[in-house]
Amino acid sequence: MSWWVVALRLTGLGWYIAFCVVAGIALGIGMDRLTGLSPLFAIVGVILGSVVAFWGVYRMILPVLYGSRKPDAAEQGRDE
Repeated sequence: MSWWVVALRLTGLGWYIAFCVVAGIALGIGMDRLTGLSPLFAIVGVILGSVVAFWGVYRMILPVLYGSRKPDAAEQGRDE
């Protein structure tokens, strides 16, 4: 895989993180204006946006970590 393909994938991950965090902040600020609880929902939006962003990034890089196949239960430490 060439370097520019890797660069584009990493740029996409960056945009995904930024979108999730900004969307969480925007929704939090909107909820703050509706309810009048000024910093509460903005803080919750930042936290939830960050959690969703990093969970999504984790799920996106699983194929990179384990190749093109999905890890089975034994590799994840689970017993069936």
